[in-house]
Amino acid sequence: MKREYSLAHLTVLGCAPPEMIYIASLTGYDYVSIRPIYMGLPGEPNYDLANNKEMYKLTKTALKETGIKVNDIELARIFDGMDVKKYEPAFEVAAELGAKGMISSVWTPNREYATEKFIELCDLAKQYNLDVNLEFVTWADLSTLKEAKEFLKTVNRENVGIMIDTLHFNRSRVNLEELDNIPKEWFNFAHICDGPAEIPTNKEGLIHTGRDERLYVGEGAIDIASIINRMPEDVVLSIELPHIQRVKDFGYTEHARRCIETAKKYFGEHPRA
Repeated sequence: MKREYSLAHLTVLGCAPPEMIYIASLTGYDYVSIRPIYMGLPGEPNYDLANNKEMYKLTKTALKETGIKVNDIELARIFDGMDVKKYEPAFEVAAELGAKGMISSVWTPNREYATEKFIELCDLAKQYNLDVNLEFVTWADLSTLKEAKEFLKTVNRENVGIMIDTLHFNRSRVNLEELDNIPKEWFNFAHICDGPAEIPTNKEGLIHTGRDERLYVGEGAIDIASIINRMPEDVVLSIELPHIQRVKDFGYTEHARRCIETAKKYFGEHPRA
């Protein structure tokens, strides 16, 4: 089975969705993973398609002209004081653009509250035929595969999934065998990138690599093949690989091309058993 690849938002952070789609088409991707939910982070562009009609129109045109599809949107965070309904315009856009699902993560230590809001999120997403894929992030309040599995079992909704990011998987020190105990239907797509052998011991160090300096697949020390090959064959591989210096050196298009070329080379050398 031919692996399918998606170009993730953080890999080409400075590119609006239309430009991102054309870059994905030029460099050999099948999908894009966009961020129409504005998070207000320092230096983050606002790609809120629901409130930017011209950008939305250009995004639809780019999808039609290239044949690229939208795999997922991000990021429907769970945090204290949130209003799940505020995500609905982005869900509507996602459905109109043909997205399969979204990414969510938990940023509150109050597990009962997080469960309540996640259930509300899943029920709202279901109205738009979207799956809600929970990502455990090394520096978030839900940071391990075990926690994610227990959380989703409590949530008990049909449209849930677990989204594995190979960097967070490695840095949370998850055992490979834990993947064998996850329901196969929970695996819809995965984020892939590589990273150095040394795992930072503080939050700042974890964030720096995660947002600014991930490595091309096969360039670092993460056993990516052993992680991905434990998932179903049809899992989409979304390359989330921000690297500020390389973007400065090569530009976004060349960086995106190197991302997918190194990934294809790596998986060609590490086929499924």
